[in-house]
Amino acid sequence: MSPSTKQNYLKSYYQYTVNNFITLLIIPLAAAVTMHLHRLGADGLIGIWESLNFDTIHILCSVFLLILISTIYLLSKPRSIYLVDYSCFKPPFTFRVPFATFMEHAHLVLKDHPESVDFMMKILERSGLGEETSLPPSIHYIPPEPTMEKAREEAELVMFSAIDNLMKKTGLKAKDIDILVVNCSLFSPTPSLSAMIVNKYKLRSNIKSFNLSGMGCSAGVISVDLAKDLLQAHPNSSALVVSTEIITPNNYEGTERAMLLPNCIFRMGAAAVLLSNKSSDRRRAKYKLLHIVRTHKGADDKSYRCVFEQEDSEGRVGVHLSKDLMITAGKALKSNITTIGPLALPASEQLLFVLTLIGRKIINPKWKPYIPDFKQAFDHFCIHAGGRAVIDELQKSLQLSAQHVEASRMTLHRFGNTSSSSVWYELAYIEAKGRMKKGDKIWQIAFGSGFKCNSAVWKCNRRIETPVDGPWKDCIDKYPVLVPEVVKL
Repeated sequence: MSPSTKQNYLKSYYQYTVNNFITLLIIPLAAAVTMHLHRLGADGLIGIWESLNFDTIHILCSVFLLILISTIYLLSKPRSIYLVDYSCFKPPFTFRVPFATFMEHAHLVLKDHPESVDFMMKILERSGLGEETSLPPSIHYIPPEPTMEKAREEAELVMFSAIDNLMKKTGLKAKDIDILVVNCSLFSPTPSLSAMIVNKYKLRSNIKSFNLSGMGCSAGVISVDLAKDLLQAHPNSSALVVSTEIITPNNYEGTERAMLLPNCIFRMGAAAVLLSNKSSDRRRAKYKLLHIVRTHKGADDKSYRCVFEQEDSEGRVGVHLSKDLMITAGKALKSNITTIGPLALPASEQLLFVLTLIGRKIINPKWKPYIPDFKQAFDHFCIHAGGRAVIDELQKSLQLSAQHVEASRMTLHRFGNTSSSSVWYELAYIEAKGRMKKGDKIWQIAFGSGFKCNSAVWKCNRRIETPVDGPWKDCIDKYPVLVPEVVKL
């Protein structure tokens, strides 16, 4: 037996022993108690009961105390939050932007700035995007038409399509929606996007409606967190969460390189999610929400400005991506996993982490820090498809395999960076591949301006049938595909 095989056996034995320590302790104790009671027999048990001298008042007080404790526990216990189902917008084929089309438009729009066109071509070659990502019609025009009317048309298309499909899948009626949360970072019209949905579907006048803006690509998890808190306060309710980013008014037409980056990677997308705390939805719900952890690094100036909407030297508005973005994301991720680790990691990984930390403090500061094996806690990873560098960094930091990040890479390739909705396209990919099993745990990780790193942990609540519809229905068979480091254009 090779040393590596022995090490794997020892690690498996250690994990099984530590993770099942309580069970391994209780079983022999229960066996010992059972054997002792068997030796006492019926007469011995009756004798012990009579020696306790319980009277009717003692028994009634004990029963009352037990009922009181049970009632307090049930009232203070958080309500279970279920994800009944979700739907992702799939752009029409006519919205497709192949590399050749994208670069042709870039040449025509920036014809006086060939160096900017060359820069965008280099970014696109290394972006990890494929030939089937989509942009709204207004961006296809030459020159583009980023008008308010076109932006509203895009918003209506992506949001209403996702919601219509969700209603069809779940049988949801407009009158059944008690809570509405919409997030879109860069497009915040008046009336709001949430009001647009209320008007379209004629939602109830007492609906609790919220519209989140400016919160970046991690706002989808923030919306779920807000809906969760509202569902905790309002029993027997349903919440509709809509996550999107409207591209039309945010196409940068200047020459600042750090502001041209978003043009190359951001694409159309939206997701509609139905959450519920109703006991009647427990059986049909796909997932149960276990944890949400939010990390905000906005107190640090560099973190605050690393994704920043501003004007360039010519007064053109765009989103500036700092060179410190990946360093900032790494710090935010570290803080986030420090919080989520104790909530989600098995005891074996937590023990190793604590022992290594104590060893570094007391024995040798040069000891290498122990990086917990998050594969022991989660079966699937939905890492925000913010770009190839983001996925590469998280794969390295969390020591994940190629299959663990496959959903993220393929979502980036097929749909591009769809901002806050990307984690739902990734979840749809895992389902479309038939990999989701009852009891599986999913970790959604998203990054956003501010700077924020937000996580959501879900548990698969039932057997998931391989979907026959959804955003991957006509292309899942050809995935995964090999994505070269550089695609020469």
